[in-house]
Amino acid sequence: MKRKQPRRVARELALLSQGQMGKDPEKISEQELHNIVLAAVRTLTNEVEETLENASQELTRGRDRLLSSETRSTTVNSAKAMVSDAVELTQTAINRLGYAIELPEFLYIASLDEVRNYTVQLLATLVEQRQQIDDQIRAALVDWNFDRLPHIDRAILRIAVVEMVFLETPVQIAINEAVELGKRYSDEEGYRFINGVLRRVSKQL
Repeated sequence: MKRKQPRRVARELALLSQGQMGKDPEKISEQELHNIVLAAVRTLTNEVEETLENASQELTRGRDRLLSSETRSTTVNSAKAMVSDAVELTQTAINRLGYAIELPEFLYIASLDEVRNYTVQLLATLVEQRQQIDDQIRAALVDWNFDRLPHIDRAILRIAVVEMVFLETPVQIAINEAVELGKRYSDEEGYRFINGVLRRVSKQL
């Protein structure tokens, strides 16, 4: 397996675990790495379950539509679209499972102390500076409501702003890493959106 840079692994762990680490920076700073990894895997597992449930519902709707149709082309086409959506959702779930399996292996070929320290730094700063981080993102949005952004896109944007504003990460590196996370966990529209927002944040800075 290709070696991943410790900070890249840390970003991924921070992205996946940030909703489960609480709001106390001191407690976050005391977290052991295995607890953070467990939170990240739980997040992925929950996403897989939810995605597979949605896929199952789409398949059921598509099947019911086919069974109740009189082979009208419009009904058949809509059923095909439902099945296609179900296949796409299932592929997303499979990808998420793959990421969950990869995480422990990535850790064991990286510097564990560096991964843990940077993950904790990201999470603690995010909690401590949450309002300023969110305000910075809001100011860079064009025709978008911050609270209605997809959860994963909002989480990626927060990590990037933490790096750009508080951890002195070079802007281009922070943007590139966020776009890579977007490609992995969001969709094509999502990672392009993330790129655009962060470029506007960089101009603000």
